[in-house]
Amino acid sequence: MTQDIFIGGGGTDYETQQFLSIGYANRHGLIAGATGTGKTVTLQILAEGFAAQGVPVFLSDVKGDLSGLAKSGSADHKLHTPFMERAQKIGFEDYAYGAFPVTFWDLFGTQGHPVRTTVSEMGPLLLGQLLGLSEAQEGILNIAFRVADEDGLPLLDLKDLQALLVWIGENAKDLSLRYGNVSTASVGTIQRRLLVLENQGAADLFGEPALALSDLMRTDIDGRGFINILAADQLMQAPKLYATFLLWLLSELFEELPEVGDPEKPKLVFFFDEAHLLFEDAPKALVDKVEQVARLIRSKGVGVYFITQNPADVPDDILGQLGNRVQHALRAFTAKDQKELRMAAQTYRENPRFDTEEAIREVGVGEAVTSFLQKKGVPGIVERTLVRPPSSQLGPIDPAERAALMATSAMGGKYETRLDRESAFEMLKKRADEAAKAAAAAEEAAQSEDATPSLREFNSARRYAGKGVGRSTSRAPRRKADEGFGGAIASVVIKELKGTTGRRIVRGILGGLFKGR
Repeated sequence: MTQDIFIGGGGTDYETQQFLSIGYANRHGLIAGATGTGKTVTLQILAEGFAAQGVPVFLSDVKGDLSGLAKSGSADHKLHTPFMERAQKIGFEDYAYGAFPVTFWDLFGTQGHPVRTTVSEMGPLLLGQLLGLSEAQEGILNIAFRVADEDGLPLLDLKDLQALLVWIGENAKDLSLRYGNVSTASVGTIQRRLLVLENQGAADLFGEPALALSDLMRTDIDGRGFINILAADQLMQAPKLYATFLLWLLSELFEELPEVGDPEKPKLVFFFDEAHLLFEDAPKALVDKVEQVARLIRSKGVGVYFITQNPADVPDDILGQLGNRVQHALRAFTAKDQKELRMAAQTYRENPRFDTEEAIREVGVGEAVTSFLQKKGVPGIVERTLVRPPSSQLGPIDPAERAALMATSAMGGKYETRLDRESAFEMLKKRADEAAKAAAAAEEAAQSEDATPSLREFNSARRYAGKGVGRSTSRAPRRKADEGFGGAIASVVIKELKGTTGRRIVRGILGGLFKGR
């Protein structure tokens, strides 16, 4: 039996319990607030609540704090007494410490199981955004993907794409007639961007075995959903790679999962931390893609929760679809900050007991302004809420504990060994080798058909022989006697004799000779 997720206590004395309705959890949500106001703890307690209700969760651990979800909280923790006092204050009678089923993932394969996709699955739109390509360069990338599809060249890893781009550059003239202008300069730019991406560690992202989405949607023997934690502290050093990977994963869920309408509870909840990285300098095509996914993926049973410092980081068309909101404190130091604070307050359903704008400015750490969808998807009245304490450990586990959990994980050994089956790189190399062998064989055959050694040498351009020339266009070497002014006069005379006037003179002389006889 499913229950709603307890978030904390609202009302005047924080005794009015606030719940996120599990039936509306796939209507998406927002966790916002300035640094140090409690967003990470809110994310932790939401993950606990979904997992307890049998809903798998995917989240990224940007600061390295969320691995504590795998370990129970303890009475020895320094915050044990404040946690117990808060639980009593908000009426959280069932509060108890406990661990949750966790699977660790890492693009670099060090702090979790490797997670990969193929270049083909990433697609030209996301890859072009990742590389920061211009419109013309994106066109070349689209041509590369089209050629790969038509020629049956699997694009699995970066070396496949790099090899294909080399081939496109070598055949640019022929491809331009079919697909439009193919600039070798643009091909070179893409190659350089791929090199930069490779230096950032993206080579670990592309390849096989690719991540199976079903491995993110598992439950344990007790029916609790697995919490999938992506190690992102190192990944955040390449912000575009981080944002593009998460968007790819979201797009894959959208494209692969079947329609389920409005399920009793979500099939998966996806937390997109540091969401501002997704929208910074993003082209309109990409923002439109995110909006489309956010609008339609809820019918696939997936709830998406954006986590960012300021609601203004999220475009309005997407922000309007985020019905479940936890707004921690915002700091308004500048006129721009005050305007954004005012706009954030206006998006909530007013509560007559307090001014929402002032509440957002004044709430303390661990406290938030909340609004959750109610019956028929109607936004609830905004409340000042004291967020409940987490049941799992607050803070990270140590590396030895992480390694032990990875060793006993059902995912252990499935993704650790990289596969390198025949793909575009090997196919293009094979074609080049076959073409070189064919050219060598043709040259050898042509040489063997020559009858004499001298003719073979002539055909191979090793020795010149006059008899081998069918028609000579060479001029005889000029003699020294022809040089100087006399030589120049002689040349003019000869030229005139070759012309029409010269022929007339010759005919006149010959005619006079014959007449004299």
